[in-house]
Amino acid sequence: MPAKTLEPIATSLLFTGVVVAQEQRLGMAHLADGGRVAYALTGSGPFLLVAPGWLSHLELGWAIPAERMFHESLSSGRTLVRYDRPGCGLSDAYDGPRTMALELATIAAVTEALGVTRCEVLGWSLGAAVAAQWAADHPEKVSRLVLYGGWATGDAIGDEDSKRHMLGLLASHWGLGSDLLTDLFAPEADAGTRLALARYQRAASSPETAVALLRLAYALDVLPSLARVQAPTLVLHRSGDRAAPFDQSRALADAIPGAQLVELVGRSHLPAIGDVESLVEQVRRFLGLPRLRRTVPTGLTARQTEVAALVADGLTNRQLADRLGITERSAESHLERIRLRLGFRSRSQVAAWYVARQPHK
Repeated sequence: MPAKTLEPIATSLLFTGVVVAQEQRLGMAHLADGGRVAYALTGSGPFLLVAPGWLSHLELGWAIPAERMFHESLSSGRTLVRYDRPGCGLSDAYDGPRTMALELATIAAVTEALGVTRCEVLGWSLGAAVAAQWAADHPEKVSRLVLYGGWATGDAIGDEDSKRHMLGLLASHWGLGSDLLTDLFAPEADAGTRLALARYQRAASSPETAVALLRLAYALDVLPSLARVQAPTLVLHRSGDRAAPFDQSRALADAIPGAQLVELVGRSHLPAIGDVESLVEQVRRFLGLPRLRRTVPTGLTARQTEVAALVADGLTNRQLADRLGITERSAESHLERIRLRLGFRSRSQVAAWYVARQPHK
């Protein structure tokens, strides 16, 4: 059956643009080789598993307001499960081959650790191909499938010259490469968020891991497996996405029996950037979740914001105390209240949050 193309929803979903304090519960799953994979849970209700894009870092991603708001919007009515694949973020280091088999083993380890036998799955970018393969191989484990910004054949997401140039740039200059990919992935983000995203990518993995995962993205081909997907499937893609062509989402939808295809307006590849409201509304409606209400703003006091700025500059608690003319214990107390108010665990999260909130030029 050919894919059904749906008209975009006229949405009234409201976002405040501020961080809302919510607990992120972290855990570890174990791969067969003994390596540990970090996962995070937010919200409550039936499980919704997210297969991530290229790179991830559970703590630092939670600190970037745009990304956090996106995840919180999916955590209302669901227990959202996110994970860092091996070698990324909070997961153990990994220098072995990057394969689809490893990607599927990672999902298996996370779901087994949580005792999840059947759940909804959302995959985006690289994770869309992985999620589709998982659904094809394990139809009994996937109740609904959402694919965003993905592709059926990695060979189709760029010409050979551009791929070779990008891989070479990442290998030789990780800083410049991450900046370039941030501009490609998130052209609609403000300057502060782009800066935070570039730093986040560099903290999420080594350049060797980044190159290996990009090579995997280029090599994957799930087209032969898509006819075996049995779960009701929603395929989403932004019309101006420069990182992945819209035609590849159409290929996904055409090959998955009964899949629905929705073209969204926008240029950003990252789901948390751009017109997030429309994307979230599509996902929530497909999953049978109600429309979101306005969230309650949570901010920092002027003094707490000043402390966050100094943490972002790399100052220690002693240096904070000297700069502000307070005791070191008072500086520690300020930082602890900031972490509690924003739902953070570390100084690096506070620093990432502050950088993303600033109007950098």
